[in-house]
Order: sequence, then structure tokens, then C-alpha cells
Amino acid sequence: MSARARCTAFLRWALPRLGMRWAGFRKVRGQVCKRISRRIQELGLGGFDAYRRHLEGHPEEWAVLDGLCRVTITRFHRDRGVFELLREEVLPALAEREGEGERKREVLLRAWSAGCASGEEPYTLALAERLDPTLTSRGIRLHITATDADPHLLARARRGRYPMGALRDLPAGWVEESFTSEMELDPEIREAVVFLEQDLRYEMPDGPFHLILCRNLAFTYFDEALRRETLERLTARLVLGGVLVLGAHETLPAEEAGSAPAGDGSGAARLRRIRPGEPVYRLEGG
Repeated sequence: MSARARCTAFLRWALPRLGMRWAGFRKVRGQVCKRISRRIQELGLGGFDAYRRHLEGHPEEWAVLDGLCRVTITRFHRDRGVFELLREEVLPALAEREGEGERKREVLLRAWSAGCASGEEPYTLALAERLDPTLTSRGIRLHITATDADPHLLARARRGRYPMGALRDLPAGWVEESFTSEMELDPEIREAVVFLEQDLRYEMPDGPFHLILCRNLAFTYFDEALRRETLERLTARLVLGGVLVLGAHETLPAEEAGSAPAGDGSGAARLRRIRPGEPVYRLEGG
């Protein structure tokens, strides 16, 4: 059996015990297998079978393996069409709904980036609030919370320094406006995001939120039971009319089963796509 096949067999055994599914790891197994192989060498073990026995005898090692299985592929303004939809339609509509019947110079919207990694996603929202005329002209202010399970990634996020390649999808002028020559983000932008160390499987901020971005995490890597549980908990943290954004190739569990997307399971509210083909859903009344 090849090393790749041995790692695949190991992941098929281990991932369900972490609440994750093998299907989500097919395209990224190379990097995950390299990490696990390095860990096996660190422990002085003979291979994946020996590591499996080690896990069975040392329960604390599961937390290490869990960290090795985290996949981080991120950059600013990733999936440009989604962010354009948020800036041009979704956030203005949320602001109009929130400020309905009142004359306000500013409208505060609460946003949450779940699984924020090194901060590119929540900082993209903060940049849009400051630099996008569609938002600034409407007085839209964002209170942004960002969570991730990895303390090292959160430390990078708080530092706010990025390679140029991570910025390549930002609109023209945004880099010059908000980054130093060393590609360090303006302190005012950094201070606009509150970072919290939380594992989405076990802990979430209280909410409620007008906008939740949960992209390329729960609905890619979690197993079916955990995906459904996570969806219910996310939905419970949305205001009525609030918006949930998934990754470009993700779907809600109910869509996978061939039915209409459900809300919190009560039937009182449902998540519906804002536009066909876009992974953007609004929580609507029943």
C-alpha cells in the first residue's frame, strides 16, 4: 500500500472521530498528510498504523491531530462576486431594514466571521465599511466579530501584516489607502475587528447578528450531524432578515438532501437564497 493510500485509510478512520467527513478533505489531503507524517516522525513512530495505536492509548493526542487537520486557504476579497453582492445589495438592504421608520445618520450592523483564520475575511468587511462609497454614503457602520480555533492564526490576524499575494483581489486603491509599504494594515482598520479564540464546533458568540460569514469550514469539513447542528446554531444567532454566507462551493444540509433550506428546525423561519447560484441566504419568516 502506498503512503498516500495509508494516509487516506487513516483519515477515513480518524476524521469521523473528530466530527469531520472524508469527502471534504479529498482535495487538501496532501497538505494534511504531510503534517501528520511530520508528527509521526516527531513521535518516533513507524507509520500511520502505529500513530493510530498511539491515539488509542493517548487520548490527549487527538487535540494535536485536530490541529493538524485544520485547512487554511484565505485571502482578502476571496470570491469577489460574493463581496460585491454584500457591498452593493445585501448590506444596504440590511441597513434600510434596520433603520426603517427612523432618521439616523448612522446604522449599526453586527457581523460575524466564523473561522476567520488570519483575518483576511473580517478585515475585508472593515475595509469596505471605510472605503466603499455605497456603504459610506448610507452611514453603514459594522461591528465585526471574528472567531477561530487557532491561536497562532489569530495572532497573525491581530498583527495585520500580509504578503502582497493575499491582497491581489482587493478593489483598486484599497491597498494604497489602508496598507503601509510593508503591507501592514492601518491600525484603525485593525481596531474595527474583535478577534476571539473559539472553536465553532463547541462555542459561538452570542449574537444576534445581521450578517454571518461561515465559509469553507462547517459545510465543507464537518460531518452531516455536525453540519445540521451548526446550521441550527448559526440560524439562532441571526436576526430575522439577517444573512448567512457560505463558501462558493458549499450548500446547506437541507439542499444536499434535495429539499428547501431550513432555518432553526422550528418551521418559524427559513433560509432562502438571495440569488440563484450564490451561496448567500436570508432568514425569512415562515
